[in-house]
Amino acid sequence: MTPEDQEETQPLLGPSGGSAPLSRRVFLAAFAAALGPLTFGFALGYSSPAIPSLRRAAGQALRLDDDAASWFGAIVTLGAAAGGVLGGWLVDRAGRKLSLLLCTVPFVVGFAVITAAQNVWMLLGGRLLTGVACGIASLVAPVYISEIAYPAVRGLLGSCVQLMVVTGILLAYLAGWVLEWRWLAVLGCVPAAFMLLLMCFMPETPRFLLTQHRRQEAMAAMQFLWGSEHIWEEPPVGAEHQGFRLVQLRLPSIYKPFIIGVSLMAFQQLSGINAVMFYAETIFEKAKFKDSSLASVIVGTIQVLFTAMAALIMDKAGRRLLLTLSGVIMVFSTSAFGAYFKLTQGGPSNSSHVQLLTPISMEPASASVGLAWLAVGSMCLFIAGGAQALWCLLACLRLLHLQCPFHSVLCP
Repeated sequence: MTPEDQEETQPLLGPSGGSAPLSRRVFLAAFAAALGPLTFGFALGYSSPAIPSLRRAAGQALRLDDDAASWFGAIVTLGAAAGGVLGGWLVDRAGRKLSLLLCTVPFVVGFAVITAAQNVWMLLGGRLLTGVACGIASLVAPVYISEIAYPAVRGLLGSCVQLMVVTGILLAYLAGWVLEWRWLAVLGCVPAAFMLLLMCFMPETPRFLLTQHRRQEAMAAMQFLWGSEHIWEEPPVGAEHQGFRLVQLRLPSIYKPFIIGVSLMAFQQLSGINAVMFYAETIFEKAKFKDSSLASVIVGTIQVLFTAMAALIMDKAGRRLLLTLSGVIMVFSTSAFGAYFKLTQGGPSNSSHVQLLTPISMEPASASVGLAWLAVGSMCLFIAGGAQALWCLLACLRLLHLQCPFHSVLCP
């Protein structure tokens, strides 16, 4: 365990006698907060099944052309960028709990606007609102969960955030297999509404209450979450309010982790992982798949499995090794998928003429039928590599958390 790991696992608040907490309500509070990342993932994955459904829309006003479909998938990232900055401002002023409650509003309103959409502009407006909520939830939920968790379960609960995001993406793919875009948007309101209901009964984080000099409320929150009657030691709270000056960027201990962290984030985003999530079903349709919905579900399932696996092996295998392995896998898989497009381009026969679930024992009817699994396999490898890279990225960004107090504003 590195010194940074040891520092991170020190109790933020804890019983002076070192006894274990008695209550398990902390898990309920963490679940309530994790519904934010779940809805976040659902919003990210929503465009994948919704775009083909909207292309088949009966009304001309709602039918998406190529440009509108591109904006429908991508505009959520513009909202998320604004939501990340807004969340960074809210989390220290309104508090963690209220910020989570507020982020449910654009989630529900955004999906409601999509459900009631009469034209493409309403669709884009709803996606933009859900993007704002995604930006807030992606910043505030991990903060809330880490501050309510006691040390023994902080790592476990913290790992649930990214797992809930990819689970939300998978749920969108699964639901999109059987639901049209309007009902899919209605379903997107459910976890956000459930989160709003549960969070109303959850306390603010003890750490935030202590920073606001509300000791009695902090003690009540700790007893609700942890259920211990011991005397609790109050940590020094002034340290987190130390100011940051730009002149500190001259220090190697500041600018080196900052450059590394920002570069990792940039390369991870430029790898195309979000494009695959937004347009998975469209990509498989362009690859001439008859079962594009099923292929998307397979890709989403692989992402959930490998995200969980990466969380389990990251500390043992090491961040650098997994990042290197992820890069190699993603390069190989995208090359294979490009080769698939090249080999099937313009051919008289393609994978759309066969079912994806053709028994393996059957002989392929043509070369392109056999290549169908090349496309699915390469995308599964790409997602598997992306999941490992994302977990290593999150781990490496702890450097920014420890050294650069302004990272949550610059890189939400």
